[in-house]
Amino acid sequence: MTLAYGDEEGPQACAVLYATDAQGGGAAGAGPALYFVTSATTRHGRALAEPGARVAFTAQRDGQEWTGLTGLQGRGGCRTLTGAEREAGWRVYLERFPFVATSDRLRDALERTALWELRPDWLRLIDNGQGFGHKEEWSAGR
Repeated sequence: MTLAYGDEEGPQACAVLYATDAQGGGAAGAGPALYFVTSATTRHGRALAEPGARVAFTAQRDGQEWTGLTGLQGRGGCRTLTGAEREAGWRVYLERFPFVATSDRLRDALERTALWELRPDWLRLIDNGQGFGHKEEWSAGR
């Protein structure tokens, strides 16, 4: 996934690996959630930790032909997870990336890093397989 954000230096983007909860992100009615790992000391980590920080993001498979291109665009807010929420998010992340659990070195490094939750409040699915420029949108509360 590519995250775009703004800070005092201006707009920036970064790539992160993400996992999503197939059950809709936990809390009933809360909508989808995406989980990613990054240090709070990185430029994007510092920006995302600001109160009310917002991001835009895209996610798509690599190597698609334009006639069948599918991808997701979205906007939402991020927060770091702690306690039971972090444990639940970490389980989702390890389910998506089981190789993390099999490497002591990688697992130890990631467990010391912040786990973030991204809650989209707007999503747009692009699916050229249904016709060039086909779009479907979702907003929280609709």
